[in-house]
Amino acid sequence: MQLRLGSRTLNLDRPQVMGVLNITPDSFSDGGKFFDYDAAIRQAEIMQEAGAAIIDVGGESTKPGADGVSEGEELDRIMPVIAAIAGSSDVAISIDTSKPAVMLAAVQAGASMINDIYALRQEGAMEAASRLDAAVCLVHMLGEPGTMQDKPSYQDIPGDILEFLSRRLAACRSAGIKADRIVIDPGFGFGKTHEHNVCLLASLRQFQTLEAPLLVGLSRKHTLGHLTGKGVEDRLSSGIAAAVLAVERGANIVRTHDVEATVDALKIAHAVMQSGKDK
Repeated sequence: MQLRLGSRTLNLDRPQVMGVLNITPDSFSDGGKFFDYDAAIRQAEIMQEAGAAIIDVGGESTKPGADGVSEGEELDRIMPVIAAIAGSSDVAISIDTSKPAVMLAAVQAGASMINDIYALRQEGAMEAASRLDAAVCLVHMLGEPGTMQDKPSYQDIPGDILEFLSRRLAACRSAGIKADRIVIDPGFGFGKTHEHNVCLLASLRQFQTLEAPLLVGLSRKHTLGHLTGKGVEDRLSSGIAAAVLAVERGANIVRTHDVEATVDALKIAHAVMQSGKDK
């Protein structure tokens, strides 16, 4: 399986890692750490050196209860960083946004993927994505970031999300976005309780029926803290365990704050999985 990111192709025969780079003062895990331009550029270099295939740049926090930022503020945060990364390395860049104008500007500056928690449902987003030669990641989210954790409810957690993503895949195809440009993300933590997240991870193999690359983001999530009793800065081990379980269940791309450790863990997981196929 391959994913087309603009003019390049990412081989998904082995699990790939997407590094998180939040240019925000308020993201749940690393808010403020890379808000400074120099710190952001250095972190991008560190993640690439550690083996990240994609760097996901975001200028607006999407944690539960987060306040939105204006289009102008988001652009001011992300554009210098994207331009600098694109100008100095060949790593693929993803823009974590739901705003059409930000998508267009970011891709023009060098991004080759759009990571949208609204799955291109905001006004103008589908049209913008269809005009660009960039990959898209369709994320499932129940509700809005400000209210998504207010008693989320499902009839069938994997089934409901599968149905949603199937509809969004069909919408993309109707808009002219080819299958080799589309990734799906079931949206761990986006309108889901701890029990929902655990059930979703256990059921991840079901998403292979959609025949689209699968991205997961479990790094440092609240559910890991709930299960282990550890604070956000002490969830590396649980995040690695979740990443390996996700890959074993069919995930192709793992989005993480902890690139080096995740890359190493997935090398082991991939080797064992390949050995099992050979017997």
